[in-house]
Amino acid sequence: MKRLFDILFSIILLVILSPLFIVVSIFIVTDSKGGIFFNQERVGWKGKHFKLHKFRTMRPASESAGQITVGMRDPRITSIGYGLRKYKLDELPQLLNILKGEMSVVGPRPEVPRYVALYNDEQRKVLNVKPGLTDYASIDFVDENAILAKSSNPEKTYIEEIMPLKLNLNKKYIQEMGMKTDIKIIVGTVKAIFK
Repeated sequence: MKRLFDILFSIILLVILSPLFIVVSIFIVTDSKGGIFFNQERVGWKGKHFKLHKFRTMRPASESAGQITVGMRDPRITSIGYGLRKYKLDELPQLLNILKGEMSVVGPRPEVPRYVALYNDEQRKVLNVKPGLTDYASIDFVDENAILAKSSNPEKTYIEEIMPLKLNLNKKYIQEMGMKTDIKIIVGTVKAIFK
């Protein structure tokens, strides 16, 4: 049932949002040099690695300077990138990941290998479910970049403070998994973005 919902949800949104995809793509290529999409290695279900798709919001080769972004004071982010990130529009290409079966609409957000390597055995249980486009943590930390921007050591703050809280919320989701919970999270995500 969940997989059928994922397929229908992603196909419908890809069709409806196709004009927006075109407009965003034009803005990206006219705003800065580089491709339209950014593909990043993430860890998914059962620890399998996959390429997560996003609209590019940073200048080429920015990831070599670190995988943590710090809100409005991160000079690597492009002009259009700030807007795309603010309204989570950069995440829309992940509908393709959902269609391919690498992700679900709702599930623990997939992390980069570098940080998954820091998980303890209990935290690794989040890899037993398919990662998602949104989850409880996406709602609670909708302003994560702004939080990190206030830190003198953003990566340390992420690893020691934010990541453990996110993983606890992921475990909460696993305990409550079901269509009712998924719909609640989808609605909550939309509200959080436009709040």
